[in-house]
Amino acid sequence: MMGSTHIRRLLHVSFAAMTIFTASLAGAQSTVGIFEGHTDVGRVSHPGTVSYDGATQAYDISGSGQNVWGAHDDFHFVWKRLTGNFILSARAHFVGKGVEAHRKVGWMIRASLDATSPHVTAAVHGDGLTSLQFRRIAGANTEELRMHDSLPDVVQLERRDGAYIMSVARFGDTLSRQEVTGVTLPDTVYVGLFVCAHNDTVTERAVYSNVRITKPAPVSLVPYREYLGSNLEILDVESGNATIIHQYRGSFQAPNWTPDGKSLFYVQEGKIYRFDLASRTPQVVNTGSATRNNNDHVLSFDGSMLGISNSPDAGSPSLVYTVPSQGGMPTLITKVAPSYLHGWSPDGRWLVFTGQRGGEFDVYKIPSAGGDEIRLTSAPGLDDGPEFSPDGAYIYFNSVRSGRMQIWRMRPDGSAQQQVTDDGFNNWFPHISPDGKWIVYIAFPPEVPPGDHPFYKHVTIRLIPIGGGTARVIAYLYGGQGSINVPSWSPDGKRLAFVSNTGM
Repeated sequence: MMGSTHIRRLLHVSFAAMTIFTASLAGAQSTVGIFEGHTDVGRVSHPGTVSYDGATQAYDISGSGQNVWGAHDDFHFVWKRLTGNFILSARAHFVGKGVEAHRKVGWMIRASLDATSPHVTAAVHGDGLTSLQFRRIAGANTEELRMHDSLPDVVQLERRDGAYIMSVARFGDTLSRQEVTGVTLPDTVYVGLFVCAHNDTVTERAVYSNVRITKPAPVSLVPYREYLGSNLEILDVESGNATIIHQYRGSFQAPNWTPDGKSLFYVQEGKIYRFDLASRTPQVVNTGSATRNNNDHVLSFDGSMLGISNSPDAGSPSLVYTVPSQGGMPTLITKVAPSYLHGWSPDGRWLVFTGQRGGEFDVYKIPSAGGDEIRLTSAPGLDDGPEFSPDGAYIYFNSVRSGRMQIWRMRPDGSAQQQVTDDGFNNWFPHISPDGKWIVYIAFPPEVPPGDHPFYKHVTIRLIPIGGGTARVIAYLYGGQGSINVPSWSPDGKRLAFVSNTGM
């Protein structure tokens, strides 16, 4: 029979062990930003930390640990649990010079929080080495597929039906990718951001921005009948940092900035909304009988009028209307359908739109008060997305006439048609900066048919000088149709509004 002192000693030890376990569990499950928890995995001499900046939506993570390699791992992990397919994306950079060349940051997918767990990792090393690392079964040695990119800061990791795809780039460049199959992880996994010092006597830091966890469209999704959720994002053009300011479980599309910089207009399920940026609240705009609006709507340069593309009856093709931007009864402008509005002239006298006439889609203009439409393009194939430059000197548009969808421009009378972009992507919807110096547009990958701009794809928003030159990426997103259909520059030319998509 045990003595009472021995029993008390056992109870004390058990209570102490329980306290340590409870503290560790509490630390692991303290939510931070979009993540469920954070914890040190394996053996570390210095506990890792994480802080979240709600204004910039950035994560500052520190971690110690000997390595993420071999048969076990030691690092700090900021995680959440996910099932099915997903896309993980972020920009990452180390803080300070660091101690070890092989300190690591990136995204990780793990079967468990055990140090020997199977995993797939998109790792960026301090010396620039970039690799897709993976452990096929618990306790096995880590394998890797190295990538050619050195010191990228854009890091993505996707699970797609059992395949794991790492995509990286230096911000501004096109993503390159590496893929591995044959790694069996459970349907429910731990995914998140990590920092490993590669030297357990020190702590290393990294900052992650533009952090997105996306649930992509299932193969079974029926376009234009089923929709993913929507994120309204504001992009700082100079820094490339984007923040989510509004989310909705259904579909909204095509944000258009008001000239006073205080609001955004977008379409949601047939209705036009004004989104107040100060209060971050949407309010329906009265458009009278026009309640079947699509995502081709544009504010006049002075902000007094709103042009909309609306189907007058269920199932009927789109026509162009105008309505006061504060709301009111719509005025029919185009008589022939389908017509899709894309721009006002700076003086407010003209509207430019895409219309299908005789089986061909071309660019037309029409007086904003109504009247006869004037055909501006006649090349075979799709011409779309016309928009006036702020000085009224040109109309920019996208055309498939060269084989791929590319950006073109012409004079307001349709003369001097000239190609602006010429690359391997399909480029849509040019929008000119308020100072007239830059064009932004959305680029679809080559595998998307040139004449299509579907929902729910890996796409980029690109920036190019107005006079032509080399385009650079300013946003990597999952979106497409409705992301940036209409003019979306802020009045000061410093920011852009766009829509990204995810299952919610």
